[in-house]
Amino acid sequence: MPIPLSVLDLAPILAGADSPNPATQSFRNSLDLAQHCERWGYRRFWLAEHHGMPGIASAATAVVIGHVAAGTSSIRVGAGGIMLPNHAPLVVAEQFGTLESLFPGRIDLGLGRAPGTDQITMRALRRNLSADVDQFPQDVVELMHYFKPAQSGQAVQAVPGAGLPVPIWILGSSLFGAQLAAQLGLPFAFASHFAPQQMMQAIELYRTGFKASAQLDKPYLMLGFNVFAADTDSAAQFLASSMQQAFVKLRRGTPGRFPPPVDGFVAGLAPADKFLLDQVLPCSAIGCAATVDASIKAFIKRTGADELMIASSIYDHRARLRSYEILADVLH
Repeated sequence: MPIPLSVLDLAPILAGADSPNPATQSFRNSLDLAQHCERWGYRRFWLAEHHGMPGIASAATAVVIGHVAAGTSSIRVGAGGIMLPNHAPLVVAEQFGTLESLFPGRIDLGLGRAPGTDQITMRALRRNLSADVDQFPQDVVELMHYFKPAQSGQAVQAVPGAGLPVPIWILGSSLFGAQLAAQLGLPFAFASHFAPQQMMQAIELYRTGFKASAQLDKPYLMLGFNVFAADTDSAAQFLASSMQQAFVKLRRGTPGRFPPPVDGFVAGLAPADKFLLDQVLPCSAIGCAATVDASIKAFIKRTGADELMIASSIYDHRARLRSYEILADVLH
């Protein structure tokens, strides 16, 4: 592959699933996807923290990471990411120290400052709103401290956690995350797969402002990118309609379970909704192998990304597997 490829999974809960607990199948599918992507040469498999979302099952992110890591052997597994204002840094250090102890050398910890939910659910998560997002830089530094070797007389320690080499990433969809990652000398993952507006400016800020650290001696940039690959361009467009439906519903404030694809979805949208999709989803490749190959290579050339985090939000599990397989084949 010209650069490493990784996987972003939301453990989607499918509309129409009729089991008593449809999240059970979501987690089975996530593990199966990770096992296949491990064989196809993907570097990482990340899960994202969201709460109160009917179509996303990865709320207890550390638990799902353990499930996926236990069923794989070499692919790195991590959080893309943990929304740090929802948690005490010590708790996160203990969780990921535990994961690193169980699966040495395979755990990543990506950190974001968004709530991953709505205001009401955020209050339920935190009990109060004293965990200000403006404290995010200090919380990151505190969390990094817990992974350093414990010092004599240190009152608060992460056990397990202290002295364990868990790589920390900063995640972001704005310039704030780029500047923080550069200042702390950490790898940076930008959410260009759904928030591309400030991508190029964030890349520039991160690279020019980067300060070497104990974890990283030069900038390392990962960018989110959507891929919907199929045997034909029309088949890929059909598969992409599930994600397009989900995005429109989310922005309208009516999220639900992940919907099945429909023919002609974009053509039937109102102009405002078409504009929304054009604004939020340009970092996407939709088509057959040749179309995806050309799109993704052009994106790499334009951005100089060191790694891509691939999101393929596809309703049918077998079609989703095939999309990741096609991408791995064309970039080998």
